[in-house]
Amino acid sequence: MRKLIVKYSSILMVTSGLVFLPSCDNNFEAINTNPNTVPVLTPSLMFSKALYDGAANSGNKGSLLFGLMQYTTSYNDVEGFGSKYVASQVNATGAVFNNSYPTQINEIEEVIKAVKVDPAKINMYAMARIWRVYCFSRLTDLYGDIPYSEAAQGYNLKNYQPKYDAQSAIYADMLKELDEAAASLDPAQTLTYGSSDLIYGGNVEKWKKFAYSLMLRLGMRLTKVEEATAQSWVTKAIAGGVIRDYADIAKMSYTASGQNINKNPVAWQLLNDNYIKADGVSNVEGGKYQQVFIDSLKANNDPRLGVLAVVYVKGVASSQDSIQKGMPATITGTKPGDFVTYSEPKQTTVLRVDAPLLLFTVAETDFLLAEAALRNWYTTETASDLYEAGIRAAMKQWDLISGIADVIDQDRIDSYVTAHTLHSSATVEEQKAQIYTQFWLGIFPDAQEVYNNYRRTGYPALVPNVYPGNATGGQIFRRFLYPVSEQTLNRSSYNEAVANQGADDLMTKIWWDNK
Repeated sequence: MRKLIVKYSSILMVTSGLVFLPSCDNNFEAINTNPNTVPVLTPSLMFSKALYDGAANSGNKGSLLFGLMQYTTSYNDVEGFGSKYVASQVNATGAVFNNSYPTQINEIEEVIKAVKVDPAKINMYAMARIWRVYCFSRLTDLYGDIPYSEAAQGYNLKNYQPKYDAQSAIYADMLKELDEAAASLDPAQTLTYGSSDLIYGGNVEKWKKFAYSLMLRLGMRLTKVEEATAQSWVTKAIAGGVIRDYADIAKMSYTASGQNINKNPVAWQLLNDNYIKADGVSNVEGGKYQQVFIDSLKANNDPRLGVLAVVYVKGVASSQDSIQKGMPATITGTKPGDFVTYSEPKQTTVLRVDAPLLLFTVAETDFLLAEAALRNWYTTETASDLYEAGIRAAMKQWDLISGIADVIDQDRIDSYVTAHTLHSSATVEEQKAQIYTQFWLGIFPDAQEVYNNYRRTGYPALVPNVYPGNATGGQIFRRFLYPVSEQTLNRSSYNEAVANQGADDLMTKIWWDNK
């Protein structure tokens, strides 16, 4: 029960005191006050922590989603689970669920409770609601039905066994929250989180664009299951104003010094799992870029190849395009003799710990709008122009990640765009395939958004790795498993979720994917 209380309880700001005999009550309050805690929550500080934790847990699922979307792989079955679907490792998928509730979910709920009662803090309340949607959306998109309406009620309401809400209801509420929060943001009200807002520094207009961009993302997510509803929310988001300029990109900033929480979580995890020694050989978990990804970049003369990948030649990193080589996902058990010859992430770009983590980019907006244009939901710009703008934006964003202006040569970008125009004579489905293949290449390293759109659209058309002893019959799995602890500590709610959604299985489709 202790683990359940910790998972679903709100954050306690004051620790419990020890129990003393009644005669020993002199200076009781002073003696039993922890000097390292504070009695009253400071919303701005807690908001910063919720941003850090939400970005860290949502920004990277380690080798799992990287492998699943065929960016990376490993000869090690444990590290390579995402690319091999090894049956013995399936419970690793429960970690995101377990990590989310005690941290960002509890934290952002505490912030909301602290600021919602004060009309002067309307912007702080709206920003917290938007971040809450971001965190919950990333969670429900992996698991489907999850605790939502009763989450974070352990301490305040002693609800240690929250119900699982249906994903359809969660989506309806998240979109409502974005709508209301965006509408309530008021530039005339100057009270914000200020420098504690690690995404926009308290800029109200940029938070409004972030809210409508999330609405666009979540609205488009519904195209398979509720097309009319999807169109309604997508058109509302576009009318509200989405992220189209680089200055408005939603990103978390990090530093190379200080505690690990201050470092880019994607880069930090990749470094510590595999690439910290930067020699191409001493990769603890056996990770390398996967053959599918590198082959695609090379075959299309993609100028991102030398920005993303290196091969170590006599201990020195080389970005030379011709020597880049991805490792097959079928390699198993023993480190291959030519291990050093395979490509891995570049230290000064993908593995840069002080690089910003991009949460919502111009490129994502452009690609989603390109699909909206194909559906005739957006007619101001053509699908072709939006698609090409998405490619350019996806390449340009590496300036932000690398910290180098024009890190990709403009002439090479132009040549790539010319060689990859959207085929106007192709079918709508064929054009969607082009859009979301470029999405796969351009949104990296946000593997979760690629995974979400892969399940929704079927693109890119990745070929599953049929690996011995896999848990999915050689198919790319459709969801994550709930933690095993839920079957004992929250069994009734767990059983209701399984009855509603289907078996707690990797191949069970979640609501918006269920067609």
